[in-house]
Amino acid sequence: MINNFVIAGIIGTQEIIIILLIVLVLFGAKKIPDLMKGVGKGIKEFKDATSDKPNDNNNAVDKNDK
Repeated sequence: MINNFVIAGIIGTQEIIIILLIVLVLFGAKKIPDLMKGVGKGIKEFKDATSDKPNDNNNAVDKNDK
């Protein structure tokens, strides 16, 4: 009985398919690539902001200010 509660908490294949179908209906097939590009850019910017290396964009802004 306890094992059923543990398994019910995990998202399965059917749930993922349903979510993907809902996204397809809401956004349409043409908008999904643009949406994924935006998500990818957001993830890249987040990784760049959290990394220890200096950001080239900040240096470019400082040079333009002078």
